[in-house]
Amino acid sequence: MPNQSSTQTLSTQTSNSFLTLTIAPAKVIRGSSILQSAAAEIASLGSRPLIVAGDRTLAITQESLQPFLEQQHLHIAQASYGADCCEASLKSLRKAAKEHKADLIIGVGGGKALDTAKLVAHQLQLPVVTIPTSAATCAAWSALSNVYSEAGAFLYDVALSRCPDLLILDYDLIQTAPQHTLVAGIGDAIAKWYEASVSSGHSQQTLIIGAVQQARVLRDILLQKSATALNEPGSEIWREVVDATVLMAGVVGGIGGAQCRTVAAHAVHNGLTHIAGHGSIHGEKVAYGILVQLRLEEMVQGNQLAAAARQQLLKFYAEIGLPQKLTDLGLGKITLAELQTAAEVALVPTSDIHRLPFKVALEQLMAAMVSTTAPVDSRDTVNRVSVMGVSDEVEE
Repeated sequence: MPNQSSTQTLSTQTSNSFLTLTIAPAKVIRGSSILQSAAAEIASLGSRPLIVAGDRTLAITQESLQPFLEQQHLHIAQASYGADCCEASLKSLRKAAKEHKADLIIGVGGGKALDTAKLVAHQLQLPVVTIPTSAATCAAWSALSNVYSEAGAFLYDVALSRCPDLLILDYDLIQTAPQHTLVAGIGDAIAKWYEASVSSGHSQQTLIIGAVQQARVLRDILLQKSATALNEPGSEIWREVVDATVLMAGVVGGIGGAQCRTVAAHAVHNGLTHIAGHGSIHGEKVAYGILVQLRLEEMVQGNQLAAAARQQLLKFYAEIGLPQKLTDLGLGKITLAELQTAAEVALVPTSDIHRLPFKVALEQLMAAMVSTTAPVDSRDTVNRVSVMGVSDEVEE
């Protein structure tokens, strides 16, 4: 089964190997009400596109996108990806693309729709256009697709041969999405700093240094501008935050590779999908996962900088509405067994959590997951917050 261990990254480079970087889409078009003008760019990539989106988004594309594509004399077909980027959906969409004799895939929607479209295009060796309808992730940018079960549990990810051929970021389209999707995107994007700085902060490799510094700048932009942006949808500062979550977040992983993309925060997300399903969206779980990662650094290493960072994030999360604890993710009633299941998934041998500079035991991770809002105590160690206290936080 494919997973990210098959992806060559900067950390595996040797003097006798070559390195392929998938840094950015071939072209990015951004602006307001740009779908009409972007239609000609789409037409330059193919004449028989298959539009991949969710059921609700497909209805929107019939009004907002298809007329412009028809003006370019394109032969259009469309198909729903269903509930998730899962094996059944991928199989169905490959069949639909072949029946339509598609020479281009257009993904329209949120992260899972775009991941599905990218992966179908990759499997069929076709060009792909991504048109995000929310700012919840950087999926429109990246050369990566996450595959889930039909119930929403993370299974594996696939490193794609290239980033999308064209990314169309229409701010008017993004603004139609519920505001909580942008909040989630902020959580997903800000994780880049907390993960990349831990896994790669000491690297001497030029591009990784650049990626880590880009992640730091991304964090600062989001800390400074997110609250204002959320209060002023459609404003210039709102656009800057959208650019940060959809575009700039993708740059970090593009330049730095997998090791700058995901560490413990995303590993915790993956574990949570096995008990939360579709109950919360990607960036919300990742944001909570950052707090878990910082808590681990506090507990296992006695890292007071991590403790201070966690307290800073808790205030930021409260201000913009990101989840601070399991209850905020709708998981306040989970059992101890369910918590253990999530932690075990997060700790599988191929997990990104092992990019942390220390080993994490199951009990340590479970303890961190139920103490994300704990007050800072300089004497705090993993011995003081153990799995023995976990049962006080969850249902028996």
